[in-house]
Amino acid sequence: MKYKHALAILFCFIGIASLTAQTIPREELIFLTSEWKGERFEDGRPKIPNDLIKRARHIGIEEAWQVMYNQGYKNQFEGNWKMVHDDVPVIGRALTALYMPSRPDLLKSIMDRGKEEGRIGNSNSWPIAMLGKHDVYVADCFGKISQGTLIGDSLATAIFNKTGTGVIFDGSARDLSGMAQIEGFNAFVRDFDPTFLEEVVLMGLNTPIRIGKAICLPGDLVISEREGVLFIPAHLAEEVIITAEFITIRDTFGYEMLRSGRFSSGQMDNAWTDEIKEAFLKWLDDNPDQLPMSRAQLDEFMSQRTW
Repeated sequence: MKYKHALAILFCFIGIASLTAQTIPREELIFLTSEWKGERFEDGRPKIPNDLIKRARHIGIEEAWQVMYNQGYKNQFEGNWKMVHDDVPVIGRALTALYMPSRPDLLKSIMDRGKEEGRIGNSNSWPIAMLGKHDVYVADCFGKISQGTLIGDSLATAIFNKTGTGVIFDGSARDLSGMAQIEGFNAFVRDFDPTFLEEVVLMGLNTPIRIGKAICLPGDLVISEREGVLFIPAHLAEEVIITAEFITIRDTFGYEMLRSGRFSSGQMDNAWTDEIKEAFLKWLDDNPDQLPMSRAQLDEFMSQRTW
């Protein structure tokens, strides 16, 4: 294991030379994610702030899904996964890869161009060279399991060293026992398989992809729990996070009021009266540790919504 890890760390440094290459122009990626108005990476991917990613680790997938569904984003969730760890979420910005069944002429052209661009190794290592901190490697490998193993424990180590997160593969992975030893890493895959990757060619890098019944764009906020994976469009990330945080705070307050008997379930489950709202604001003053956002952010959020 130590030898494999050392090779993986070396791979991280070798791959730096190919950080800027991609398969669609930067302008096209900006067009496809034009609702995002914030900072971008050099390749055009939306750069969701790190503090939002950290806050996303504490929201529930159901609340986040509901916010997006209410706005018409109904194709962002995919379930039915196998994982290295049931209790380690994968959260961060999506960096995407699209794989297809291989054919000799196409594979030769792709590999030749990759060498001209300074890429190292097989094409399944190319997306890894582009990863940065808080990125999530999301790959469409058309659900392939046998010979669809995009990574083993060595590449998993390289990924975790660069990102601190994990991977989402509509495909498979190998070396489950080795990956299980990488503390903090997780892989959401269709299955684990001992075979090597074969008859697969990388056709898209930093492109829109389909993961089961969900669509994922580069820069989407990826959040996950045991029930599945949710891809949040970058421009909705802040709204989804603060709404989910508010729901959690409101529910915590509600449970406390019900336990104390101060308000009934009928009162708490309907539009709040002024008395409940005043009690909620006082509870926030008495419990500032419950706030994952600033009080100013919360006040602005509540002023814009019926709560």
